[in-house]
Amino acid sequence: MHIHFLEPAELELETTVDYYNQQSEGLGFEFAIEVKRTLERIIQFPNAWAPLSKRCRRCRVKRFPYGIIYQIRNDKILIIAVMHLHRHPDSWKTRLL
Repeated sequence: MHIHFLEPAELELETTVDYYNQQSEGLGFEFAIEVKRTLERIIQFPNAWAPLSKRCRRCRVKRFPYGIIYQIRNDKILIIAVMHLHRHPDSWKTRLL
């Protein structure tokens, strides 16, 4: 399976890496590594996480308060959001309209 990010999700990832690196040198890179591991888990077991909606699922990122919102679409995983779990939890839904 291939991973494809929606543009807003890609921006969220980049912004969060930058934010964490400003907080503590290297922390953003640690976040990026955890996101990569999360994506690898999603690829390996795409149906393992409970649905948030009819087509979307969420897999939590270890060590950080983030989740990856995604859809399984044929031979690819579409990343809808890299979402902070305590801020605007439904904001990703507008990306699917």
